[in-house]
Amino acid sequence: MVTVIVRHKVKDYDAWKPLFEEHGEVRRRYGATGHEIHRLASDPNDLIIVNHFSDIAGAQGFMSDPSLPETMARGGVASEPEITVCNQQEVAQYAVEVG
Repeated sequence: MVTVIVRHKVKDYDAWKPLFEEHGEVRRRYGATGHEIHRLASDPNDLIIVNHFSDIAGAQGFMSDPSLPETMARGGVASEPEITVCNQQEVAQYAVEVG
């Protein structure tokens, strides 16, 4: 599993989100298996997007897809994206005790 972590600011999250969803088909075409969106508590327009891909070739293909810059511009991305590509090493889930 390869993870592509992107951090950037958007002008308006509510305007950006539908375009992100619309671009999901492109992510899936390159082997994306899912994503997470995180909004900074101090600025809800400062986003961290975690995209999961089956392999590095798919992640690289997605990152170089010509539709990506245009979609980001239409979505109101307001800062240069910071991109980190990692190989997933471990995932752990903790049970939450109620009471």
